[in-house]
Amino acid sequence: SRAPSFHPNHRSIIYPCLLPSLLVSLLTFWNPPTTAQVTIESVPPNVAEGKDVLLRVHNLPGNLLGFGWFRGETIDSSREIVSYAADSQAVTPGAAHSGRETLYHNGSLLLQNTTLEDTGYYTLQYIRRSVQIEKVTGQLRVFSELPKPNITSNKSDPVENVDSVVLTCEPKAENTSYLWSVNSESLPDSARLELSLDNRTLTVHGVTRNDTGPYVCETRNPVSASHSDPFILNVLYGPDAPTISPSDSYYRPGANLSLTCHSASNPPAQYSWLINGKPQPSTQELFIPNITVNHSGSYTCLVYNPGTHLNKTTVKTITVSESVTQPSLNISNTTVTEHKDSVVLTCSTNDKGVSIQWFFNGQSLNLMERMKLSQDNSTLTIDPVRREDAGTYECEVSNPASSYKSDSVRLYVEYDSTQQSSGLSAGAIAGIVIGVVAGVALIAALLYFLFFRKSGGYDGFPLTDEVTYSSLNFNAQAPKSASATLPPTATETVYSEVQKK
Repeated sequence: SRAPSFHPNHRSIIYPCLLPSLLVSLLTFWNPPTTAQVTIESVPPNVAEGKDVLLRVHNLPGNLLGFGWFRGETIDSSREIVSYAADSQAVTPGAAHSGRETLYHNGSLLLQNTTLEDTGYYTLQYIRRSVQIEKVTGQLRVFSELPKPNITSNKSDPVENVDSVVLTCEPKAENTSYLWSVNSESLPDSARLELSLDNRTLTVHGVTRNDTGPYVCETRNPVSASHSDPFILNVLYGPDAPTISPSDSYYRPGANLSLTCHSASNPPAQYSWLINGKPQPSTQELFIPNITVNHSGSYTCLVYNPGTHLNKTTVKTITVSESVTQPSLNISNTTVTEHKDSVVLTCSTNDKGVSIQWFFNGQSLNLMERMKLSQDNSTLTIDPVRREDAGTYECEVSNPASSYKSDSVRLYVEYDSTQQSSGLSAGAIAGIVIGVVAGVALIAALLYFLFFRKSGGYDGFPLTDEVTYSSLNFNAQAPKSASATLPPTATETVYSEVQKK
């Protein structure tokens, strides 16, 4: 008999006796056909306004009756762009055709000179020979090429520590991201810098002179990127406390006085001077040739900022002093006796307002306890004199502008060459001598006693166990002079062991 035919409009008949063998055949030999999914790709994915874009179709089945393109996601004849009949190969424009579309036989659609209005969804409908209708949808994104941005500020001349500044990146555009940089670097993490939610505005709170920039904003979208020109904030600041140079404050008569005042300020500060309270010409530099002592006094620099309307001053004291003359040095006695005499040196000068310094053997004098200076340092007293005080003495007078040393004077000190200048008093020396003599006598007595005991007697005297003690008195004389006498306390008693009679 003839096998049954299959048609979509007829019901298929399967005999029960053939069911087991048919299932085995299907499980063993039948593989379901695989059909690749139809997709639409936008080339490029994002297109710049005015450029061309291709809506490329992938895996479109063959042997179709035809296909057509529609704007949007639904099939509507009023939104049909173009259609194609395979058998007649006829291409028919639809109601939404703009004249910029080109249809290819593989189903792809070329759209030329795109506009922002072309953005949206596009649907391809295709019809199989079985009259089965299917569709697939793709998306087209069109973006404007961004113009070069520029930065605007809400304040043209903000004042330091007073104003806050809002910088805006212009123009505003859809689907655009904004990036900021300052001094060619990303924005620092600072509580004073605040960005809006869309990053289009940057607020600088409490602006300072360090916030001048330059600032740059960058705009980006999927098809373009652009940078603004650098923007510099004109921050008004100052004036800071002025400084006067040079640092010299003391001058000699006849010198030229040139003072310069400087203050950090924006806009630049305006300068003026006062000399002892009297106004001078408004200049940054003050010059006075051939000055005299009458030019001594206070010099005041005044600075004013016309932008911030603030002012500051600083004062410098200038002293013009005559050169000092050579002082004279007088000494009460050039030859003195050690431990006995004192000496007074006097530095005399006719100059006023000078300081006096003393020198010994060419070096700055190191004052000892025996040395005293008068209140104005003009008189040096040494009492008592010692041999180490012998040498040359000088005094020097000086003022801030000059100094002058006196001629030197020499001091001679007489002393006993057999004595050392130990710095001890006569009583202390006598005590040392007494102690030494007593020690020697005690040692001699001990040696004598030991020898006497060992020999059993001396010069015919028998050795006994009984002894008597006699005292030996030694008088230690003070070394100061031959006529000097010691007090009773200078007598030491030394006991020695002798033979009892």
